[in-house]
Amino acid sequence: MRTGWIRLWRGVAWGGIGLSLYAGWLTVDDVRDRSASEHAIAEACDRLVSGAAVMDLHGGTVRAKAGDGDRIDAREPQSSCTVYQATGSGRTRGLFSLAVRIGGKREPLNRIGAGLEPFALRNPDRTYKTDLTAVADRRPEPRSLGDGTLGWYGNWYTTVRAECGPGSSPTAPPLLHITASADYDDDVSGADRARLARIARSAAETLTHRIGCRTRLPALPGGEPAPVPTVLRPARSAGGSCAWFAGYLRGSDHGPLPDRALSVPVRDTYPLESCLLAVSPGQARRTAGGLPEDKRDYATEDTPWWLRTVTYTGAEARATGYESLGGEDIVIKPGTAGQTNNVWWASSVCGGKPALHTLSSSYSYDNVLGSRAVSALFRAYVDDVAGRRGCTHVTFPDAKDSGDR
Repeated sequence: MRTGWIRLWRGVAWGGIGLSLYAGWLTVDDVRDRSASEHAIAEACDRLVSGAAVMDLHGGTVRAKAGDGDRIDAREPQSSCTVYQATGSGRTRGLFSLAVRIGGKREPLNRIGAGLEPFALRNPDRTYKTDLTAVADRRPEPRSLGDGTLGWYGNWYTTVRAECGPGSSPTAPPLLHITASADYDDDVSGADRARLARIARSAAETLTHRIGCRTRLPALPGGEPAPVPTVLRPARSAGGSCAWFAGYLRGSDHGPLPDRALSVPVRDTYPLESCLLAVSPGQARRTAGGLPEDKRDYATEDTPWWLRTVTYTGAEARATGYESLGGEDIVIKPGTAGQTNNVWWASSVCGGKPALHTLSSSYSYDNVLGSRAVSALFRAYVDDVAGRRGCTHVTFPDAKDSGDR
């Protein structure tokens, strides 16, 4: 009997040693896979990011693969690298991307216009929404990183900006945007938002040093970036960057104007201050009944009505533009004003820096409101932000740009 127990114990012991050795081989393989993945990530992203930092996203991963066609090339106006998480079955899924965009005179860094749709038409399960403007799930308004001079962030990305100042190389651009994004489908945690911010700032620091861009990047704020709000609130009680519109509603007939708003905190140091306004389904139905017959088709339930105002200051104002009807990129010149293709802009000087005040509208909503109503709304917005920031030399679009609609 005792001999039997000894044999059983020996069998279990040898089996345990075998399993330990097998686990050890797996660990060695994992280390090798991770090391190779980190190297591939660094190469694809032009050594602007730490492969280890990228692989710590989404709870950590052992194997990752860089996209074959995506490589960072800082000589190009736009370039990006993409990283995929590799599963045990050989499949891949999105993990991370880094985009580098260089400011210039031919292509805007900041785009305005109807093409920047903030609302998804479908739910995550692919069913169509019954309330399109309740949540800005596609493009919510970004929040500032700290006081905003370093950049801004959303729920799944961080953009760090770098202005190349005096003493920079003659070939250095005036402005850079470096964006680190989480590309996986799950909600991005606060810890991962903090990782993205660190990755983006580190990439900006490396790149500016490499290309001879003299700049000072502020330190990242402490803690994890808070989630960015996506749910729109009643416009009449809006605060922050949308407070001007709440005041406008109190002094005007609501009519077909928006009844929902998504604002951001107001900071004069933030070079990109936005406000999203939208029309609820109930408001759209009430509006449709009073529209001329030729405009009622615009009040369909699958077309969200929205407006977005954004003020850009300093270098960001010089790097803002839109896509023309012919598909050409147009960079707006500071000091000008105009209206075209669902876009309005006015210029001013705020704190000695150029400022560009813009309004974009969805295609159908622009036709519902008409140019006169949009012009009045836009002027109220510019008057408010220019007065609040102490801006001078305010230039509005010519009266003829308002048309007679």
